[in-house]
Amino acid sequence: MKINKEIKQRAEKLKVTIDDYRHRYHVLDDPTVTDEIYDPLMEELRILEKQFPELKTGDSPTQRIGGKTLDKFQKVKHKKRQWSLNDAFSFGEIKEWKDRILKILQKEEVKDELEYVTEVKIDGLKIVLDYKEGVLVRGATRGDGIIGEDVTENIKTIQSVPLRLQKSIDITVVGECWMAENELKRINTERRKKGVAEFANSRNAAAGSIRQLNSNIAAKRKLDSYIYGIDFFKEEGAKLPNTQVKQLRVLEELGFKVNKNFKYFDNLEAIASEYSLWSKKRNDQNYGIDGLVIKINKKEMQNKLGYTGKSPRYAIAWKFPTEKTATVIEDITIQVGRTGALTPVANLRPVRIAGSTVSRATLHNEDEIIKKDIKIGDTVIIHKAGDIIPEVVEVIKKMRTGKEIDFRIPDKCPICGGAVRREVILDKKKSSSAAHYCKNPNCFAVERETISHFVSRKGFNIDGLGQRIVEQLILEGLIGDAADIFTLKVGDLEVLERFAEKSAKNLIRSIEKSKKVFLEKFLFALGIRHLGEEGAILIKRCIKNNRSNSLFMGGELGEIKNPLELRAYIISLTVEDFIKMDGIGEKMTQSLVAWFGDEKNKDFLERLSDSGVEFMNETNDNKISNLFLLNKTVVLTGALKKLTRDQAKDLIRTMGGKISSSVSKKTDLLIVGKDPGGKFEKAKDLEVTILTEDEFLQKTKEAK
Repeated sequence: MKINKEIKQRAEKLKVTIDDYRHRYHVLDDPTVTDEIYDPLMEELRILEKQFPELKTGDSPTQRIGGKTLDKFQKVKHKKRQWSLNDAFSFGEIKEWKDRILKILQKEEVKDELEYVTEVKIDGLKIVLDYKEGVLVRGATRGDGIIGEDVTENIKTIQSVPLRLQKSIDITVVGECWMAENELKRINTERRKKGVAEFANSRNAAAGSIRQLNSNIAAKRKLDSYIYGIDFFKEEGAKLPNTQVKQLRVLEELGFKVNKNFKYFDNLEAIASEYSLWSKKRNDQNYGIDGLVIKINKKEMQNKLGYTGKSPRYAIAWKFPTEKTATVIEDITIQVGRTGALTPVANLRPVRIAGSTVSRATLHNEDEIIKKDIKIGDTVIIHKAGDIIPEVVEVIKKMRTGKEIDFRIPDKCPICGGAVRREVILDKKKSSSAAHYCKNPNCFAVERETISHFVSRKGFNIDGLGQRIVEQLILEGLIGDAADIFTLKVGDLEVLERFAEKSAKNLIRSIEKSKKVFLEKFLFALGIRHLGEEGAILIKRCIKNNRSNSLFMGGELGEIKNPLELRAYIISLTVEDFIKMDGIGEKMTQSLVAWFGDEKNKDFLERLSDSGVEFMNETNDNKISNLFLLNKTVVLTGALKKLTRDQAKDLIRTMGGKISSSVSKKTDLLIVGKDPGGKFEKAKDLEVTILTEDEFLQKTKEAK
């Protein structure tokens, strides 16, 4: 069929109109039409191109998807070498970078003041796009910086990448290909249903998608882009913009999607504030951000500064603290806790994670080591979120050399040499977990950990009495158990290493102050097995409620004032009496009753009472007028941004709630932070109410 002028004009109009709608929707985030309008126009263009193949051009909107499946990617050489940025992790390193720049510019006799531009560092995959006369001719990955892979067919599927620019120029641009967080969740949900391994993060998903040999698969994953640099520029009568800010403006004018969050600065202190701001709101974005990129603004200065062997001197990436990284397990040692439990600990090659350098990670127990197939010498991925202790997520088995060493829990306690027993704990689902325990009741490690637990922040909260001081006091024979702490005098401490008169007086003052303690903190401090922080709060509530109930134990009873009075009350009850109280389980009750019934512990409680330890009256019960969580079970999951875990728990309790560590049919509310994991999916399946941290905080404000 012969093509006429009207059909040509119609096809061209369709291309221009469709591309304008695409640009408004995917680049400007300003959609002007709905799919009901967009789709028929696209279909008309497809039909015309099918009828008249000569209308089909490389920049046609119909050519974004459906290219033939490739056998492999072709290697391509970049017009300009693709550099990687040096990383900085502190403001001190940023200042050192500035000092190096100033020295170089001084030698070059450049006297202009430094100007900076910051851009958010997108956690994606670098892409290099070549345009000839304004039409996309090639899209490539960074590769080794010199040679990349031609992924043009997949680049075309990214709707924010223009196939034709607003000007007919030759240009090479660089940017980042990324996947939105909500798109990652959608894809992982589908992969989970199919039994396929999930993507670890949006960057891995983007990298895996851009390297699909079938562009139809890439298209379904809805990748996005941000363009931030010009490598090559040729336009008659025009020059390359002379600042980074102007370059970004030009990229926008050409039709590229540019991240709007770039800023101009003339001093590093203001950049530090910008970094702090983004470190707080990075998780509020729908794309991954792993830092700020700082660039010298003036192109003339950039050219003077040049490059090192692998990086530009004029730019640096100020990275946010990572929450997951790789390192090596150099050894596995045993830590003995207050219950005598032996916990294996991985001694790591030191690595920065979540803003600090870590050298240890918990391995939980022997079953966990076997399950994850962890060996000494393994290269592993570790994870740390917020205040959570780092843990080994998985082993990178491809890194094994054959010299790795298996680890098993020893038969004898590494501290005292006592025998070790393995205890299997069954849960309600009849599955088991195992822990190993030192059988020696006088094990030094058990004594040290028991006392350290007693004085910890969640217990008596004795400021200045850390584990090293506790160990020193035990070795000096000044304390044999926690009750001895309250008999210490300034003169006992002054003569010790690490102490002087002032520090000795400060510690004694802290000890005196700690004698007034809340009942639940006292119960927690005792370290009774199966009685944790939540259990202690539950016991306190039940004791308070039952003692004020006139139908219970013959009538109203007065307040329990000290440890001996608490013992008298608890031993007056049986296990059955406690189990009748709401929420108290059998294991917890058995441990509680057995501990308070022990004569040795009676002497311990008597010495505490004689030393002046007494319980404070509860003053927090009526601070909140609307206890919207009264008697509701709440679970926390993921990393919180505005609250620590302890702060969140305290807030839940003040609202009348009970905290659980796992999601079940009894869960009333799940509060989610970043990377919520399996609890989030289970809560959705059980139709549990889910609140974000911000939504929860808003609820607490409304309740006051």
